[in-house]
This record gives sequence, C-alpha cells and structure tokens, in this order.
Amino acid sequence: MLTAGSTGSLCQCRCFLLLAASLALVGCSVFEPQPQLRGNRVDADQLKELVPGTSTRADVTALIGSPTARATFDDNTWLYVSEVTRPRIAQTQGVISQDVTVLTFDDQGILQDVKKLNQDDSVRVSVVARTTPSPGTEASFLQQLFGNIGRFNAFGPTPQGPTGGAPAPAY
Repeated sequence: MLTAGSTGSLCQCRCFLLLAASLALVGCSVFEPQPQLRGNRVDADQLKELVPGTSTRADVTALIGSPTARATFDDNTWLYVSEVTRPRIAQTQGVISQDVTVLTFDDQGILQDVKKLNQDDSVRVSVVARTTPSPGTEASFLQQLFGNIGRFNAFGPTPQGPTGGAPAPAY
C-alpha cells in the first residue's frame, strides 16, 4: 500500500532517472564528429561587393581568392566550389550542404554575371557497374597460380649483353 510519503519519493526517483537519462543522451552528442568545410566558400557579404559590369578579375581575386576551378572550355568562367561534410562510420563523407558560385567574365576580364548554385541544382549521375571485356585476360585459376614459375631468377639477372633498343655499335 502506498502512502503519501512513498508517492513523493517515487516521483522524485522518476524525475532523477529522467534527468540522468537526458544528460546521458546529451553527453553522447559531444562525441559526434564535427562538420568539415571543404573547398572555397564565398561569403554572401563578399558577393555583394562584386558589381557586374565594373569588377575585374583582379578585384575578384583580391576579394575572395583564386577560383577552385575554371570551366573546362572557357577560361572566362570561374567556379568556387564548397561543401560541408560530416564523417560517417564505415561510409563515405555525408554531404550536409554544397554550394557553387559561378562568376562569368567577358574577354576584357570584366565581371558579367554572378550565379549561386546549391545541392538542389545538382544532377544525379548513375554509375554503371558493368565491366568492359578485354580479350586475352581469361586466364584460369591454375594459369594465374603457376604463370610466373620460371620467370624470376633468385640469384639476380644473368649477364647476357644488351637486350632490346638500338643495336650495339660495330667497331
């Protein structure tokens, strides 16, 4: 039978257990890996200082640094790529956010356009898991196992004269 005194201590015990469980869960987040910034993140305030039509390549380089990459077939397009990742156990890095800033210049080096892209603008690429067959590589297990017997000399190379290349000069 429960009395008024035992009900109060039971409530205190439950509160204490709830508090202890909460602290234990909060403590686990201390061991969570921290996000890692990769690449060259462009700050929004820095982008506001760039004015299309007046800013030059030198202005851009002085303000936000060298680009991460230039477009493959167009040196007038600069790409600043950044991504925030978090390590995951036994997997590749988990991407939290991904940003690309595209700056386009004219032939005189004047900034023409600033475009911000994020992970929503990306295109998924499917990887094909096939292998390309190549003739001559169908060696059996035994051929692979015994294929190198006799090819190597334990005592080093034997002197046989020149091998391959141009013929030896005749004196």
